[in-house]
Amino acid sequence: MASVLSISQLYNKCDSSLFSFKTTDELEPLEQPFGQKNALEAIDFAANIRQDGYNLFAMGASGSGKHSTVMNFLQKKVKGQKVPSDWCYVNNFKDYRKPIAIELLSGQAAKFKDEMYELIELLKEILPSVFEGNTYRNEYDAINQKYIDKETEIFDNLQDEARRHDISMNATSKNRVTFAPVINKKAITATEYNAIGGEEKKKIEQKVNEFEKIVKDGLHNVNELNKAQRKEFKALERKMTRESVESLIDEVRLKYKESKKIIDYLDALQDDVIKHVQDFLVKPDEMPVLPFMRELYTPSFSRYGVNLFITHDENETSAVVYEDNPIHQNLIGKIEHLSQVGTLVTDFSMIKPGALHKANGGYLVLDARKLLMQPFAYEELKRVLRSKEIRIESLAQQYSFISTTSLEPEPIPLDVKIVLIGERILYYLLHYYDPDFGELFKVTADFEDDMPRSGENIHLYAQMIGTIAKRDDLLPLTPNAVARVIEHSSREVSHSAKFSTHLRTLSDLLKEADYWAKKENRSVIDKSDINKVLQTRIERLNRIQIRLYEQIDEGTIMINLTGSVVGQINALSYISMGGYNFGIASKITARTRIGKGEIIDIERKVELGGPIHSKGVMILTSYLGSTYAQNLPLSLSASLVFEQSYTMVEGDSASSTELYALLSSLSNMPIKQNIAVTGSVNQFGEIQPIGGVNEKIEGFFDICMRKDSNAFYGVIIPEANIKHLMLKAEVLEAVEKGSFAIYGAKTINEGISILTGIEAGEADENGKFPPSSINAMVVARLEEFSKKTKELYRKKSDDSDEENKTEK
Repeated sequence: MASVLSISQLYNKCDSSLFSFKTTDELEPLEQPFGQKNALEAIDFAANIRQDGYNLFAMGASGSGKHSTVMNFLQKKVKGQKVPSDWCYVNNFKDYRKPIAIELLSGQAAKFKDEMYELIELLKEILPSVFEGNTYRNEYDAINQKYIDKETEIFDNLQDEARRHDISMNATSKNRVTFAPVINKKAITATEYNAIGGEEKKKIEQKVNEFEKIVKDGLHNVNELNKAQRKEFKALERKMTRESVESLIDEVRLKYKESKKIIDYLDALQDDVIKHVQDFLVKPDEMPVLPFMRELYTPSFSRYGVNLFITHDENETSAVVYEDNPIHQNLIGKIEHLSQVGTLVTDFSMIKPGALHKANGGYLVLDARKLLMQPFAYEELKRVLRSKEIRIESLAQQYSFISTTSLEPEPIPLDVKIVLIGERILYYLLHYYDPDFGELFKVTADFEDDMPRSGENIHLYAQMIGTIAKRDDLLPLTPNAVARVIEHSSREVSHSAKFSTHLRTLSDLLKEADYWAKKENRSVIDKSDINKVLQTRIERLNRIQIRLYEQIDEGTIMINLTGSVVGQINALSYISMGGYNFGIASKITARTRIGKGEIIDIERKVELGGPIHSKGVMILTSYLGSTYAQNLPLSLSASLVFEQSYTMVEGDSASSTELYALLSSLSNMPIKQNIAVTGSVNQFGEIQPIGGVNEKIEGFFDICMRKDSNAFYGVIIPEANIKHLMLKAEVLEAVEKGSFAIYGAKTINEGISILTGIEAGEADENGKFPPSSINAMVVARLEEFSKKTKELYRKKSDDSDEENKTEK
């Protein structure tokens, strides 16, 4: 027989005398969250194992403290670890589109950049002075004089040849010569030349033609001398530049002799300086141009700069980076562009790092949901993890959204641990649908939602309360307040022997209690402040609940709370809206008649019943058949319905309630309307636990108290749900006063006995139920249905035979 539950079964009170402190200020702060031993061990394992693919997915309910736990753990972990390398990008003098990535020891990249800047600035000062000095000028003049002498010799020879050919020659420039025939020691004009005829003119033309060939050869030699002169000038320029530059660059080479990349880069830089030494000799201030145009004539030395890509302080530890906006470019970096004269341009100095670069050598923490919501981000992360290098690529370039030439920076090797933080559903979906996920994220840290309410854990919970209060600069809590928080935490997880480990919920509760305590000018948070928080939360969210209650009061929603009715029962439903949960009563009715063993679920017929609800109806159908109709056909037709139900009905928590209504209809015994029921049933008639038991009980209690607070009411719940009870104080007071009762039922027989006041009755060895029991009445009714069904079939058969005889 189902028993009436005692106060101790309805609420697991936390005794504040367990605490020896006066306020939580006296408690030592917790360094780690309580109740997450397995999760912390998983994080430690993932952080320490150095094999590929052992990245971590930390999963649990939102607000369970996953993020703060992971970040705190990793930040402590990296202390004392090897400092990651610095990285910088420099110009590739052979192909500017492929900048070179250079790795340096931590703290060295900034020094390298400064040294390169100083080097170029020094070259700007030294090179002009070198080319203005006597050494360069003397060698330049010597080379120039040498070629002047050679050119003079060539032109002297041409003058000799001109005189020999009776021609007057004038050299207007090094590459232009004019000449005219000479007659009687006088150069003739074109008119005079045209007036000459006969053999004399032919002789003159022959001499002119011969001399033209000689002049061409001479001028060709002059051109060759000019080329040779320019080469010697250039060689002198390179020699003087190399002598000036090499010694300065050698000082830098010596500092970075261990880095082949830097040595190669310095060699290429030296060659480029020598090649473009004129850039160092330009003096825009001395140019005869307008001031605003001088910038156009000022050479740029940005190609010799250093892009400080990733830098660290010398005493810095490995990085723990959380990227709040994990879009593609924020993960792998980007290449910026500038608009110049309507064209987008870029260079190595515009390469910007992403979160993977910043976390390289350490840990990168990402929110799984945010990552998956960003196009291409998750796929790019997987590609980077597989290739073990970070290659900066523009999505616009990849998919040909723009035609501007971009850079192809040298990829940087990757050594990073990825931590994804998300809800369990995301982990399970990724594991099921993505074949790469299990290969890349081999470690899972599953954060617990609750923990046992043991003596040791209660004190740990008090410490956590004190830790949050200190961290958020809240008022300390008294032992009574801590005890009330613990009781409410058990209510949050709907289990009297456990409490919640959800840190955000706890933190929000304490912050709101701090507000009310300070509003009352108190120096501590007491139990009354916790109660105030819980009450005001309800008042802010219970508008829909109150409206439903008012409709019940007015009779718009028809709920009977008095008397007894055949085939009618009050079922308890659970509603969750916007984070607020409450219970409501619903009327279920059942009608039975002769039929073919069919139980019609009206909700299902009109497509308002979900599959789980329909399963519950099928199970109670099986129970009816196996319990009452083993030796006779189930000649029954029945209908079940949630009265005034206009939305989807789902869940099987009303299946026992529906069965009670059917048994009442079959036995013709009325059900007490002041008792409501919740619980699902299996094929053996056992009552199974359901969810939202506290809200369902309290919902019915509120409805009853609004109707008549002096009458008696009750609720039947599954016995297995007793451990979940943490009911509000008003219910406990009513139970203690004797105006409200809660029954824990284990079987259908126990429940129907309470509802009707008549014993259900147990079958004997012959399968017979005691006379006057509910079950005996049900069997008698089914036998009556079966008998009448046989009579109807017999009569129908006789009528058919008579018709056949008449026809013959």
